[in-house]
Amino acid sequence: MEKDLLELNLRDGTPVVARPLVAADRTALAEAYRRLSPDARYHRFWTRTGEMIGERMLDRILREDPANHAAWCIIDPSRPFTGLGAASWWRDPANSEEAEISATVLDGDHGRGIGTLLLAVMWLTAFRAGVRRLVAYSLLENRSAAAWMRACGATGEWDGYKLVFSWDLEDLNALPETTASARLADWLARLAPRILG
Repeated sequence: MEKDLLELNLRDGTPVVARPLVAADRTALAEAYRRLSPDARYHRFWTRTGEMIGERMLDRILREDPANHAAWCIIDPSRPFTGLGAASWWRDPANSEEAEISATVLDGDHGRGIGTLLLAVMWLTAFRAGVRRLVAYSLLENRSAAAWMRACGATGEWDGYKLVFSWDLEDLNALPETTASARLADWLARLAPRILG
């Protein structure tokens, strides 16, 4: 669908495309995983894996089920390897209004607003599917991810094993007065007519 192909500019002016991941992205997704640092892979998948992503994980990420799952990427068409980051959400089978979100940005592209753009896209595509609450998990030692989620308005708590963050997708007034939240709110306002319209 046309509304699921978004030509945008990062805050540094870089033209990018945000779009759903499709089966044809399998090789590129595996390469993006290989390019992650060991620490980035650990913080995303919570295990010390090697440079190869498993076929079952690729199947899971690329499975088409728009009512219960979405996976999007941000690409830079000017780069030989175009992927900058990707995110996905999965609806909770026990609570249809809740979905778990996860995101990864390539190590060399942190700090460019890609994560915030991905969060906005996940927020809106999940809302379009009837989700009203996004939940994200983080290891305690992943302080940068935890700080970013809090700055983007997530409420968080420690469950004894991991940090649990959540966003109420119907309450934009709950976003704090932070630079990250202002950037998130800006993306939401700009993208809502294109994704929800």
